[in-house]
Amino acid sequence: MKSVLLFCSLFLLASVGFGAKDKIIVVIDPGHGGKDHGHISENKDHLPEKELNLIIAKKFGDMIEKQLQNVTIIYSRTDDTYPSLNDRVKLANGSKADYFISIHCNANDKKSVHGTESHVHSMDAKKSVGLAQAMEKEFTSFAGRYSRGVKDSEDREHSLQVLKYTTMTGVLIECGFMTNNDEAVFLNTASGQEKITTSIFRAFKNYIVKQHPAIAFVKEEPKKEEVVANNNNDNKAVGYSIQIMSSKQPIDTTIPDFKKVELPVARNEIQTNSPYKYRYTVGSYPSQDEARRDLEKVQQKGFKDAYIVKLN
Repeated sequence: MKSVLLFCSLFLLASVGFGAKDKIIVVIDPGHGGKDHGHISENKDHLPEKELNLIIAKKFGDMIEKQLQNVTIIYSRTDDTYPSLNDRVKLANGSKADYFISIHCNANDKKSVHGTESHVHSMDAKKSVGLAQAMEKEFTSFAGRYSRGVKDSEDREHSLQVLKYTTMTGVLIECGFMTNNDEAVFLNTASGQEKITTSIFRAFKNYIVKQHPAIAFVKEEPKKEEVVANNNNDNKAVGYSIQIMSSKQPIDTTIPDFKKVELPVARNEIQTNSPYKYRYTVGSYPSQDEARRDLEKVQQKGFKDAYIVKLN
């Protein structure tokens, strides 16, 4: 009789508690907000930290929604409000989130101090450390930023409430120093925000794919050769080009990052259901083989995700 009861109990536990996980939950936490401006640049034209945090957080969430599936996103805030630190912890724990990612920008009394940092509560939290290391790797390799590494409570000599009391894999990201002029300028540009956000997304995607091999996260992408540029021009180009990035809002093609390519950058509005309606391309080639000759050069100039697209 006891063995029968044990079997029934194990069956119930298996069906209720040990079902295969088919999706994950991530809480994206834009730091500060409302009355709490966070750090502020000396340049009055620059956005305060709270606004930069929100921009990057939303871009990160948009990238997840566009490119991944089986990921539920919960924001601690989506506007200029201030959830308390306790509210943020309660939200993360109460939602039974798998990941907590807090977005911040840094500051230091020394204006020369610069670079990204990814914070965890303790180096004993191996999963958090692994995700933080992935973030710093992408900041360096993809965004070309200087990494100050992964730091914990001992390094900071104090705890961070949103990391100490949340129960899931958690990382607090410092995207750069508002007190360093070069980084403040970088963080206040659309291309800088795009690079930082893409770095965060790439690290997150690669990490969760490894941690949850049973879950299909990556959506099937349309064939890249089928992307059609609409130049609102009767003389449509025939052939191929190299796409270096995309955006929701138009970006000036003369920004410094584009000049690094050393090729004219064209901004095209795409006929698509995606919110990323603006694509940026360089070159015009009669064949894919000729486009490939420049593709590697473009990737080496900092646009590592560049690829060949077919023009109509």
